[in-house]
Amino acid sequence: IYDTMQFVAPDVATICVGQVASNAAILLAAGAPGKRAMLPHSRVLLHQPHTRGTQGSLSDLALEAAELGRVREEADEVLARHTGRTPAEVRADTDHALALRADAAVAYGLADAVLSGSGGQQLHADAALHPGAGA
Repeated sequence: IYDTMQFVAPDVATICVGQVASNAAILLAAGAPGKRAMLPHSRVLLHQPHTRGTQGSLSDLALEAAELGRVREEADEVLARHTGRTPAEVRADTDHALALRADAAVAYGLADAVLSGSGGQQLHADAALHPGAGA
């Protein structure tokens, strides 16, 4: 999904409704600049990749650990690219789970605006999803 969002010519708008975590947080941040929004009571959860109950030989576990390290490095680089932070900052921030309310997610660079009011017709929504509209 991420690669397709970056490949297509039209801008891709993203809106966080409720909660986004893990790869969904990357997709939120990967929306077109100025078109990434959050509802007021939504949140973003960032954390390092993990597995659930991996079993196998020691060599299998070592391969899994190496793959997790590669996935984490790639995720840190992608989040850094879309948030304006460095990969090292993202890595430090995701050493433990980081939960961000809507306003904090905007400040972090994961989204551009918090939508308010009914139907998303307010200035905040219009500015986030349709830059230059009504000008």
